[in-house]
Amino acid sequence: MTSHHHFILHKPYGYLSQFVCEHDWKKVLGLLYPFPEGTMSIGRLDEDSEGLLLLTTDGMVCENMRAKDKEKEYYAQLDGMIGEDALEKLRAGVEIGIRGVKYMTLPCRAELLSDDPGFPPRIKKIRDDRHGPTCWVSITLTEGKNRQIRKMTAAVGFPTLRLLRVRVDTIQLGNLKAGEVREMDSLFSEEVK
Repeated sequence: MTSHHHFILHKPYGYLSQFVCEHDWKKVLGLLYPFPEGTMSIGRLDEDSEGLLLLTTDGMVCENMRAKDKEKEYYAQLDGMIGEDALEKLRAGVEIGIRGVKYMTLPCRAELLSDDPGFPPRIKKIRDDRHGPTCWVSITLTEGKNRQIRKMTAAVGFPTLRLLRVRVDTIQLGNLKAGEVREMDSLFSEEVK
């Protein structure tokens, strides 16, 4: 019986959620840690997104963690100060485009965070304070369409400036620093090897 490996990673800004890329100037996950052969990411975070990324060598774990009942929570820094009307639209579902096709997102949880979550500054500066106020929201989904959070917040008039995934199911990003990797006994518990 093959022993499988499971990891949680704080994917930094500017990295792809893959191990191979035809463009040698792109940063891939293998540059962060010597993952064993056969490691795959469970879901994706786009190059501009940061935060919790799960990885495994077990295809069944990958399928189970991508199930529709697994919540994914994101913290998004938005351009402007979102109000309750826009939050309610996010909660109810908004129309976005997926590869040129209109799609209505499923209902989700969306809450304004009362405080800045305190993430270290991103390597590439987002923008100057003189461009107006920003706010942070928590959005929790059970789906994961391409660039969905960014498209949703833009659809209600508040473009996403910075996006971090902070939770998948019961697994939290916690205090992992950007680029840090932790091996786990299982992705269905929070026991660290």
